[in-house]
Amino acid sequence: MVLSGLYTLAASLIWGVNTLFLLDAGLSIGEVFIVNAIFSAGMVLFEIPTGVVADTLGRRVSYLLSVVVLGATTVLYLVIAQRNAGLLAFGLVSALMGLGFTFYSGALEAWLVDALASIGAADGLDHVFARSQQVTGAGMLVGTTTGGFLGQIDLAVPFVVRAVLLGALFVLSSRLIDDIGFVPKSLHLRDVPRAMSEQARTGITYGWQQPGLRSLMLAGAIRASFIGWGFYAAQPYFLDLLNRDAIWVVGVITALMSLSTMAGNQVVELLSRKCGRRTTLLLWASGVGAVAAVAVGVTSSFWVAVPSFLVLTATLGVISPVRQAYVHQVIPSDHRATVISFDAMVGSVGGVGGQLGLGRLADTRSLSAGYIVGGLVTLAALPALYSVRLHGGPADAIVGKAAIQGSCAAGLPPYTQLVSDTSSVNPSLVSD
Repeated sequence: MVLSGLYTLAASLIWGVNTLFLLDAGLSIGEVFIVNAIFSAGMVLFEIPTGVVADTLGRRVSYLLSVVVLGATTVLYLVIAQRNAGLLAFGLVSALMGLGFTFYSGALEAWLVDALASIGAADGLDHVFARSQQVTGAGMLVGTTTGGFLGQIDLAVPFVVRAVLLGALFVLSSRLIDDIGFVPKSLHLRDVPRAMSEQARTGITYGWQQPGLRSLMLAGAIRASFIGWGFYAAQPYFLDLLNRDAIWVVGVITALMSLSTMAGNQVVELLSRKCGRRTTLLLWASGVGAVAAVAVGVTSSFWVAVPSFLVLTATLGVISPVRQAYVHQVIPSDHRATVISFDAMVGSVGGVGGQLGLGRLADTRSLSAGYIVGGLVTLAALPALYSVRLHGGPADAIVGKAAIQGSCAAGLPPYTQLVSDTSSVNPSLVSD
């Protein structure tokens, strides 16, 4: 929690001002979202190779590489902005920044779950992830607020501070992280293509070929087609509605997003004790989020749009930890980082399409049109989530023994293996 909180604190310093920074560097609003789409495409491209690193050299190495790459690309952003290098240069660096985040995606989660499983404490993952989300939400709260006020001085200052903090985080994390419950393996350069091929097959076998998990991935991709665009479009959109050029306001709003996400995490803490199924929370949160997104675009009032957007981000706080816990309970430890990376890759594919499509719509029509269309598109995630409910099995249960029966986090085979071996499963479980 300390490491994820500090990582988010450093990374989020630029999140509230990134779009404004790119616009100030000479890009148009359409070009800004092309850059963001290239970032998402970089994550698609690098997810499997970085998953190989996490599942061979170890989660520690993957996390440290993430910090290094993210720090270096942050500095490069400043350099190319000073030189007015344009769209191509920003696109290339954004792709490399995607590499940095793919080293992080799944690595810290896998490290945590493996460690908990190794000491027999894998139950209650929903609560663990919800609390972790609250910690990262607090990091984002501080980071985005600070970044907004630093950006009021100069839009380059948050990038400088981010690079410095990432350097300090590298020193700290290199001392704190040791792989627990996972034995790193050697990886030679000549073995990388074969390892990538194996990891791709692993992602398909343990991820895509599990019906419930496949449906969850599709729902995530649909939502990702809007969420990334919606976050970065909020910066210029809210300033336009407010009719003021007050960068600090964007920082405050982004900080409020963190608080609303933390409130959503708290909803998970409360409802997981009463709600019997994870998909119940996922369906309700996704539906409410879609309606809130449309409301942001329909209104022309700053004071209506901002609360609506905060409702949307609160639903993210519900969805994320519940989704994480489901995923971790249907994948085996040896392939945990790989499947998480594969899941992130599928989501990034949706992000590429959304950034390009909604970015084009915003450029030719308006940002408000992007929110309306994006919100309506996310409604398509509901049938996919209902399919998760139909195939969810034990992983759809939130708490208690039912939640870890068949859980890979508990050291058992994945759920699909359990139901394929009828000799080892209660027939009533299969029928459910």
